[in-house]
Amino acid sequence: MVVWIIGLSGCGKTTLAKEVVRLARELSQATVLLDGDEIRELFEDNFDHSLEGRKANADRICRLSRFLEQQEVNVVCAILSLFPESRNWCRKNLINYYEVFIDTPIHELIQRDSKGLYQQFNEGNIRNVAGLDLEFKRPETPDLLIKNDGTLDDFLLNAPLICQQLNGVVK
Repeated sequence: MVVWIIGLSGCGKTTLAKEVVRLARELSQATVLLDGDEIRELFEDNFDHSLEGRKANADRICRLSRFLEQQEVNVVCAILSLFPESRNWCRKNLINYYEVFIDTPIHELIQRDSKGLYQQFNEGNIRNVAGLDLEFKRPETPDLLIKNDGTLDDFLLNAPLICQQLNGVVK
């Protein structure tokens, strides 16, 4: 199964994904975490953050997810997923696809700014920030919609719910 955790930078994708993977591994499930930032680093950040570079990286993650799923490894992706066509590709080409959208108000993301992206954008140092100068099309029909504007403990209560989805397809 592939769990596709998406949302804007700072919404909690990686935090939630790590907890889902931890819980799945406690159940002895072969599960791997694919984090968009870590995939970029793994492949030496060979795609820039332009729309073309982002699309190429997204395509790579989609195909890597399919490859791992075909090997009966559960995949938990923490990825911006800027392109609806990538999500559509996953729905059509993955055996078991479960989309989780973390919806966090932009003012909350700007306040958190864990990577300093929003500040750098506001200072004019960077461009191509999803949700600001790059449009982020919200998924129309995610399998799970999570509002992340509360406490971390409340937010992480979603991890066991997602892990139950993995349990349903583990052989």
